[in-house]
Amino acid sequence: MGLDDKIKNAAEDATGKAKEAAGDVTDNDKLKGEGKVDQAKSSVKDAAENAKDKISEGINKITGN
Repeated sequence: MGLDDKIKNAAEDATGKAKEAAGDVTDNDKLKGEGKVDQAKSSVKDAAENAKDKISEGINKITGN
């Protein structure tokens, strides 16, 4: 995973946590939900990038690159 992707995903996760916390403080269920969705999207993106990295590593081992 590229550094840019890691930074973007971390920022999206942090934004989600902030939204969830703000929704909790203000008793705003919609904002809490948006925060949880942002965090989930970040997790999915991280998992996809990690899988892509593992596949690339496996291909490199097979091809000797």
